[in-house]
Amino acid sequence: MKKYLLSFLVLFLLFEKGFTQDIDTMLVSKLKKHISTLASDEFEGRETGTKGEKLAYQYIISEFKKAGLLPKGTLEFLQPFPFTRSTKPGINNMLKINSSTFKLGEDFYPLSMSGNTSIGGMLRSIGYGINAPELGYSDYAGLKRVDHTILLMQSSFPDGAGPHSRYAAYDLSARIDTAVARGAAAVIVINSDKESENPPMIYKNKTKQTTIPVVFAKGPAFDSLVNPNCYSWTIEVKTELEKESATGNNIIGYIDNKAPTTVVIGAHYDHLGFGDEESSLYRGAPAIHNGADDNASGVAALIEIAKALKSSPDNLNNYLFIAFSGEEKGLLGSNYFMKHSTVSLDKINYMINMDMVGRLKKEEPTLIVNGVGTSPAWKITMDYIKTNHLKIKTTESGVGPSDQTSFYLQNIPALHFFSGTHSDYHKPTDDEPLINYNGETQIIQYIVELIHRLNDKGKLDFTKTKDEDSESAPRFKVTLGVIPDYAFEGEGMRIDGISEGRPASKAGLLQGDIVIQLGEHQVTDMTSYMKALGMFKKGDTTIVKVKRGNEEKTTDVTF
Repeated sequence: MKKYLLSFLVLFLLFEKGFTQDIDTMLVSKLKKHISTLASDEFEGRETGTKGEKLAYQYIISEFKKAGLLPKGTLEFLQPFPFTRSTKPGINNMLKINSSTFKLGEDFYPLSMSGNTSIGGMLRSIGYGINAPELGYSDYAGLKRVDHTILLMQSSFPDGAGPHSRYAAYDLSARIDTAVARGAAAVIVINSDKESENPPMIYKNKTKQTTIPVVFAKGPAFDSLVNPNCYSWTIEVKTELEKESATGNNIIGYIDNKAPTTVVIGAHYDHLGFGDEESSLYRGAPAIHNGADDNASGVAALIEIAKALKSSPDNLNNYLFIAFSGEEKGLLGSNYFMKHSTVSLDKINYMINMDMVGRLKKEEPTLIVNGVGTSPAWKITMDYIKTNHLKIKTTESGVGPSDQTSFYLQNIPALHFFSGTHSDYHKPTDDEPLINYNGETQIIQYIVELIHRLNDKGKLDFTKTKDEDSESAPRFKVTLGVIPDYAFEGEGMRIDGISEGRPASKAGLLQGDIVIQLGEHQVTDMTSYMKALGMFKKGDTTIVKVKRGNEEKTTDVTF
C-alpha cells in the first residue's frame, strides 16, 4: 500500500510542477513487464474467445487483485458475453429454376444479409429495387406491395455511375430492406452491368440479417434469369448461413469509495490473434499479431492507474476499471457491458478509454485526445494541466473506432487517449521493443492529473457532438492502402505507414509523404481526403500529388 501511495505522490508532484524530462523508472519497469507478458507469443495475439484471451485475462485479474480492486463482473472479475465467431454458408442452400438446380459458389451464393429460410414461387423483375421519390425515381411505381413474390433485382445503379451515382445512398442493403418492407418473399440479385462489381461473397459477423432469402446469381443461373420466359417458371430458393458461437470475457475491477458517482476507466485487451484478411494489414502466411501497442499498452496503463488511484486521496468518485474484449470484432465487449452494466448507468460520471498509448512520437510528442466535445468540462479542465513539451491535439466527436463510443452513445461523457498511428498497426510487427515507455509514462501522468482535477467537480454535463464517423460520413469503396497520421496538423494528409502491394505502394508513395491532391480534388485534411476517395471506384486510375520534403511530386495511382 505504501509503495502505491508513494507512486501516486510522485505523479502528483510532477503534475504540480508540469511535466518534466524526469521519468519514473519504477513505472517504466512495471509497464514493460505488463506489455512484455501480454504481447508475448505465448498469448498468440489475444484473439477474443481463444486460449490467448484466457491467458491474458488470467494475467490481468492477477494484477487487479494485486492492486486491491474488488471484483465487479458477473463471475467475480469476469463478465462473459456471447458472440458470433464466424459465419459461412451451410449445406442447405439451393437455387432451382424450373427443373435446373444450380451449384452453390459457382452459380449462386447467399448474400451476407440473407435470412435462413426457404421459399418457392413466381419471379417478378423489380429493376434496381430503388424507391427514391426525392430523386423522381421509383422501381415500385404503381405497386403498393409485392406480397409472396420473388423479386429479381439488378445490383448496380440506374445511371451506371458506381460510387459516383446520384443513387449511391441506395446501396444493396437499403434496397433489400425496401423489398422486405413491401412484402417480398425472396430477392435474387443479378448484375447486367459489366462495369460494376458483383456483390462480394464475404460474410461479416456484424452484417444485419434480414428475414428472407437473398442470393446472387451468376453464370448459368444468370443466363436462365435473363431468359424472357423465366417469369412463368417456378423458382425455389433456400438459404442457410451458419454461425459459430463463442464466448468473450470483459474483466471488471472496482474501487468503492462509497461515492454517489462512478468513473469508468477502460482499455481493450484483445487483438487479432494470427490475423485475418478483414482486419489485418499484413499480407502473408498466418503470423501472430502480438498487439503490443494495440492494445497491451492501454491495458498496462489501466493496471498502473488502478494501482495509483487505489491509494489516491481523490475519493469523491468510485472507480470502475474494465479491460474489454471483442473490441477488434466491433466493440463487442463494451457494447455488452452497456446493456448489462454491473453498476447503475445513471451513476456513471464519465469514461476514459486508452487505446494505443504506447508509441508516442519522440520528435513530435503529440497526445491525441478524442471526444472533448462530449462535455464542456473536458477543455476547461485540460487547460489547467501543464504539459511542457507534450503537445495535446483534441477532436470533438464522441464517436470513433474504440470503446468510448459505446459510452457516448448512452449519453456519458467519454474520452479516448491515443498516441497516434504507425506502420506496424494491425501487423505482426507491432511488438514490445517498439514501445516508447517514457512517452507512455507521460500519458499516464496526464490522465491521472485529469482525474485528480475532476475529483471535486461533481457529475459532468454531457453534450452531443457532430459525429464525423457516423453514417453521414463520406463513403468510399477504394483505399490507397496507407495509414494516415492523425496527429498531423498541417495542410493535407500525411502518410504514417504504407501497406505492401496496395495502390500507394505500387505508385511509389513513401511514409512521410503528404497527400495534397487526389484526381481533381484538393486534400487539405482527413475529411477532404475521405471525400476525395469517395469519388473513385475499383479499377480507376488517377493522379496523386504529394509533398515530399520541400518538393511536390505527382504520379499515377490505380485503385
